Amino acid sequence: MKKINNNISKVLQGFKNLVDLKRIMVSLFLLSFVFSFAQEKVWTLQECVNHALENNISVKQSQNTLLSNQQDIIASKGQFLPSVSANASHTLSLGNRELFPGEFVDRTDNTSTIGLGVNQTIFDGFRLTNLYKQSQLTLETNQLELQRIRDDISLNVVNSYLNVLFNKERLETANAQYIFSKKQLDQVNELVDAGVQPKANLYDAEATLSRDSQQVTLAENNYNLALLTLSQLLQVNYNGFNIEIINIDTPSTALLYDNVNPILNFALQNRVEIKAAEKNVENAILGTEISKSGFYPTLSARYGFGSNVFFTNLIDTEEAFFTQLNQQKGHRFSLSLDIPIFSRFQNKTTVAKSRIQEENSKLNLEQAKLDLESNIQRAYTDAQAALKAFVAAKKSLESQTLAFNNSKERYDIGALTAFDLEQARVQLINAESSLINAKYDFVFKTKVLDFYMGKSLTN
Repeated sequence: MKKINNNISKVLQGFKNLVDLKRIMVSLFLLSFVFSFAQEKVWTLQECVNHALENNISVKQSQNTLLSNQQDIIASKGQFLPSVSANASHTLSLGNRELFPGEFVDRTDNTSTIGLGVNQTIFDGFRLTNLYKQSQLTLETNQLELQRIRDDISLNVVNSYLNVLFNKERLETANAQYIFSKKQLDQVNELVDAGVQPKANLYDAEATLSRDSQQVTLAENNYNLALLTLSQLLQVNYNGFNIEIINIDTPSTALLYDNVNPILNFALQNRVEIKAAEKNVENAILGTEISKSGFYPTLSARYGFGSNVFFTNLIDTEEAFFTQLNQQKGHRFSLSLDIPIFSRFQNKTTVAKSRIQEENSKLNLEQAKLDLESNIQRAYTDAQAALKAFVAAKKSLESQTLAFNNSKERYDIGALTAFDLEQARVQLINAESSLINAKYDFVFKTKVLDFYMGKSLTN
């Protein structure tokens, strides 16, 4: 009996240890869950921009293009160096040969040759020099193109980030309106129970609360869509994605530039679009010079060193292989001059087409300047209009706030119907929404002007 009790005690103790182990595992799981939740990353605006610039596919492709351009520079630089090549061959000939008229013999020949050659271009109408300059210009042009892509990505990220903040503020406004409607419903319910107001007012308050609940749902959906858009732009997982909420202060006229001319002057001198177009003009001019090289003579030099070995089955007195190789070695020097006389109009048409391309590149530069000026003028006009809209929306909100407070006081004393109060509240909501729209519209349009002025978009 005592032995049975001991066994039961051991079983119970084991069960207790198993339960304790499960508790520990559950506790560890909960702690890891809480820890991972606490470590959820909140993205700042600067982090969003940096991540987009580091991981965007277009940026990576442009960086690969730059790597390819660097290899082109190395290749074009190598054209100035002499080319060196070695060769070796062996020929076996079998069959009858006519050594003398009418006399044929069965002959087997073995011929071995080895050689080393060096070629050097001395003059080619400056073609190699201009090709080297052109490869450098191509690299510089693509570096500017990469900077343009990075600028566009930064502007898009800032725009998407501001859109998230905009929808966040709209959501907060919708929640505030819902809370107000809920309090209003409680108040109307008390007044109806007290017999001060008719029960119809209760139905109106419930309908208002229902509409505000729908607005909250819509605002939440818009906020989530804005977050999704930003996460897709950054190419990160949407699950758990969140950003730092920046308090966008009420903007002022100080954000707006007083004159568009400083922006135009700075952009025309510093924007990558203009610099890239200027590089393309230089590249086209070099292309014309390269095509002109076809009219110049080409001078090149060659040095060769080699030897050969010959064996036949008809002669028994031939020297050994390496002896022949040493005896028949020799050097060869040559200098060649190629003077073009008539190229079937190929050189002429190539130069003509290059000059046309050069003229087109100059026209592209002028077009780039016109497009930049047009974009800046439009952005400046939009910013001015956005400022006026913001000032008007601010005044409208102040007026609607006073009007709603007055309507609320009149409604509380029974001098205004619930329908009239709802109309005043709707106008207040519209004024708040208009102010939020105008504020973020003005902020973004000033960011566009900062973009053309070369200022940081994350400040």
